[in-house]
Amino acid sequence: MTRRHTPAPPREDVLAATMVMIAEHGLEKLTMAALGREVGMSSGHLAYHFGSKDELLLRTLEWSEGRLGAERRELLVGDGSARERVDDYVDLYVPGGYRDPHWSLWLEVWNRSKRAAADTAARARQAAIEGAWHRDLVALLAEGISRGEFRAVDPDRFAARLRALLDGFSIQVVVGLRGAERAEVLAHVREFLDDGLAVPG
Repeated sequence: MTRRHTPAPPREDVLAATMVMIAEHGLEKLTMAALGREVGMSSGHLAYHFGSKDELLLRTLEWSEGRLGAERRELLVGDGSARERVDDYVDLYVPGGYRDPHWSLWLEVWNRSKRAAADTAARARQAAIEGAWHRDLVALLAEGISRGEFRAVDPDRFAARLRALLDGFSIQVVVGLRGAERAEVLAHVREFLDDGLAVPG
């Protein structure tokens, strides 16, 4: 009798299921065995396709970032003012709240890469994600400056400072620090943008 093999689900389905599990149960409940049960694969089969849990998490992050990146690129060609689109960028950047799944995954991947500092390829992939966010913000700032909407700041330096501010606040939001609700964080960032980009009257 010929043994029938159940085909593995498409890789994107596995990555999507990983994000759903993180959102519903948290990273601490995400194991290769639990994910395998969710997608109908053995943990060994998952290991064959992804190599390790670290690689699975990084690929899931890249997949999630790809979806966010598509939204972010729409901001670059949107019809609103440069300031409106910077505000939209910030809204996309800041986590939705406590234990936001994308940000929880992002922090876990960075934490794991710290323990495996020799994996320069993984570090380069993470840096590519960061670089895309930075380049798009620089482009928005440069456009606002060229149109006279923003004061003449160095867009690269201002983007670095703004993203550092966003990262710090976002970590506070995702870990549930008291007083770091999303609405309050967005208000702080808007004030920073007003102070730093307003054209002198």
